[in-house]
Order: sequence, then structure tokens, then C-alpha cells
Amino acid sequence: MPLLTALPLALEMVAGSKLVSAVVLAGGHHPRRSSAAFLGGVAVGVLGPLTLWYAAFRVVRHTAVHGIGVGGSRRLIDWIVLGLLAVLMVVTFRRRRRDRPPGWLRRLQDPRPTYAFGLGLVLAVAVPSDELVMASVAGSMAGHGRPWWHLLPFVALTVLLLALPLLTLLVFGDRAERLLPAFRAWTDRHSWLVSEAVILIFAAFVVADLASTSFSRP
Repeated sequence: MPLLTALPLALEMVAGSKLVSAVVLAGGHHPRRSSAAFLGGVAVGVLGPLTLWYAAFRVVRHTAVHGIGVGGSRRLIDWIVLGLLAVLMVVTFRRRRRDRPPGWLRRLQDPRPTYAFGLGLVLAVAVPSDELVMASVAGSMAGHGRPWWHLLPFVALTVLLLALPLLTLLVFGDRAERLLPAFRAWTDRHSWLVSEAVILIFAAFVVADLASTSFSRP
């Protein structure tokens, strides 16, 4: 269950500059080459921090088990995840009018693959709200004793969502030149609402898990 409930948080991961960058790359010169490099950078930038957060929460879980038992350690991590989600909701709300394309996006019309890869890597690693998402997902997996590879579907879905502009170009060809700007405009205005809804849904599952473990012995 934690794997399925965590997957929608990939929508929060792609909101903002990453999705705008993917749209611009798909509409620029050499879209296949530059988009592929960008997606590769994102994949590396998401998988690395996810793994580190997962390892950290595994240590917390292992340490807590000896003091408060398996059930207690699971509840502890659930509370930590809830705290992270609360902070994430505030950050998402405060940035709702700031998810606008920065000046450096002009360089994405004809970027080198190394630049596109580096941009995807930086956008995945250096955004505080993304770190909160990855910590929440990794904490959920580690807290429920899920193996590391359960993180991979989350990474794959994140990359797939960012690949949608390129896939739109490949499927619709010239018509994508009209679809992509409209898609970009919609995400600029409404992505924060989608993100907040997804966070609330995931938080509800965490609360439900807390309620169920509260009636079980640690």
C-alpha cells in the first residue's frame, strides 16, 4: 500500500520549473537529444537523494526498534513524514505565484546535452520542496520495511511525467506546437492546486496508518 499511495507525489516532484523546462526542451531545437539528456539528469537527481533519505530512515527505524519496538518505530516515522508533509504544504502554497519560468530558460531553445543533463540534475536536487517530497516517500517506504527497489517506480513515474511533452511531440508532430504552450500555461496557473491535493491525499493515508498502528502493540 505505501508504494501505491506514494506514487501520486510524483506530480508534486514535476511541478514548476522542471515541467516548464521539459516543455521548452520539447519545443526547441533537437528536442529528442536534449529532452533525453534532461530526463537522465532528473532520474539521477531523484534516485540519489531518495536513496540517501531511505538509508537515513532505515537507521532511524533500526535504532527506534530497540527502544520502542517495531510498531513504535513505525509510528515515529509516520509522525516525521506528517511533519514533512505539513511543511511541504506551506512551501507549495507560498510558491504558488512564483512558479514562473526564470530567465535561464531562454537557453533551453538549443541547449547542449551536457547542459540539459546538468539542469535536470540540479532541478531535482536543489529544490527544497522536492527534498521534502523525497524524504516523505523514502520515510514511508523505510518506515513500513519496504525494500529499496520500491523507490524505483516513484523515480520512473517522475521521469515519465516529465517525458509527456516529448511524447506529445512524437505523437502529434506539428500539432504539438499548439498543445505544448497551452499545457505550459495551464501548469503555471494550476499545478500548485494539484500538488496540494496530492499532499493531502498522501497525508490522509499516513494518518490512517497511524490510527491503525495505535491500536496494535509496539
